[in-house]
Amino acid sequence: MLIRYGYEITIQCTQPTALVCLLSINEQRAADIRAPETVWTNPGIATTTYHDMFGNICRRMVAPAGDLTIWGDATIWDSGLLDEIALGAREIPVPDLPDECLVYLMGSRYCETDRLSQAAWDLFGQLPPGWSRVQAICDFVHDHIKFDYMQARSTRTAFEAFNERIGVCRDFAHLALTLCRCLNIPARYVNGHLGDIGVPVVDPMDFSAWIEVFLEGKWHTFDPRNNTPRIGRIVVARGRDAADIPLINSFGPHLLKSFRVWTYEVEGV
Repeated sequence: MLIRYGYEITIQCTQPTALVCLLSINEQRAADIRAPETVWTNPGIATTTYHDMFGNICRRMVAPAGDLTIWGDATIWDSGLLDEIALGAREIPVPDLPDECLVYLMGSRYCETDRLSQAAWDLFGQLPPGWSRVQAICDFVHDHIKFDYMQARSTRTAFEAFNERIGVCRDFAHLALTLCRCLNIPARYVNGHLGDIGVPVVDPMDFSAWIEVFLEGKWHTFDPRNNTPRIGRIVVARGRDAADIPLINSFGPHLLKSFRVWTYEVEGV
């Protein structure tokens, strides 16, 4: 199947302001691109790209004073298959983990492993290790947190989400991956496009957040917000938590004026 995805974001700055934007899809999907990403800004300004420490594509620019619109659009091929389920996937003991996984065991800006460690072991420590334990964590988070856009807060941490029991997809992701890390299971934060393909359409469309967990020698997708396999995930960026991969990181104040995202299946082969 083919999926068209994109975004249109307008911000306002009071003075020229440096930006780093993580809006382009991860290069692991480069071979699947069918209509290359087109990016433009209004007014037109120069942009450059680089890769951060996690391998994400970052776009640098300097927003002028006033309004700036950033627009991107592309089409990608997708298998049309649901997220993989690997019920027999085992946890890997910490001494045997690859070096690059160790950072995803540690606390980070929004993921206070020190404050949630006891709760994690009390809730899940006696469960059989492996896929089923990670799924139990996602089941708990899915049921524990009430989804509410009107209660979104950019500073909410995993510990706060655990106690407030409310949030948006990033809060579901932060809490689930923190509980995994507390149990010595590497887990990382992912944001990207997830269209309503094969499920009822929910508007307005937005970027989505989920997690990847390292089991049986590879990274597996889990989605505590939706908590069901989905079709057509398009990864934009991965990191320890949302602090590593903001859509727009501005080095100065800015005001978000409009925000539009699209992800949908299109005709083609």
